[in-house]
Amino acid sequence: MEKIASFQIDHLRLKRGIYVSRIDKYGDTVLTTFDLRMKEPNVEPVMDIPAVHTLEHLGATFLRSHADWQNKTVYFGPMGCRTGMYMILEGQHDSASVVPLVQEFLRWTLAYRGEVPGASAKECGNWRDHNLDMAQWEAKKYLDEVVAHPKAENLHYPE
Repeated sequence: MEKIASFQIDHLRLKRGIYVSRIDKYGDTVLTTFDLRMKEPNVEPVMDIPAVHTLEHLGATFLRSHADWQNKTVYFGPMGCRTGMYMILEGQHDSASVVPLVQEFLRWTLAYRGEVPGASAKECGNWRDHNLDMAQWEAKKYLDEVVAHPKAENLHYPE
């Protein structure tokens, strides 16, 4: 069995950042999958599940409500390893071109007050498992330390 592309990235050298994980073409439609790596793999502790769950709800809500990106958003959700999130957008994009969008999402997350969108028994299969404070802590750390001023190493996978 062939090893999938994401398992071929050297996670011992991978830093936090915004990476193009893959670009896929389905007929005339091009999809870009982004790796929003919020934690340095195998170095930092992973995000806790309630924070990841809340970031998923906030990210999906933000993107699907965004004036410019709502019709280009395919998916926003967590990595199983809990070191980041995947964001899939229609079109071919590079990492640098979505930095402003990710910055906007993180700032929106930090300013968010109230109930987590979709966090009710009627709307979510695990509605009690959210933590807005921790999601905002993770968003602030990622924004302040990486996304506000990304370097080349934060925008391109290690060779």
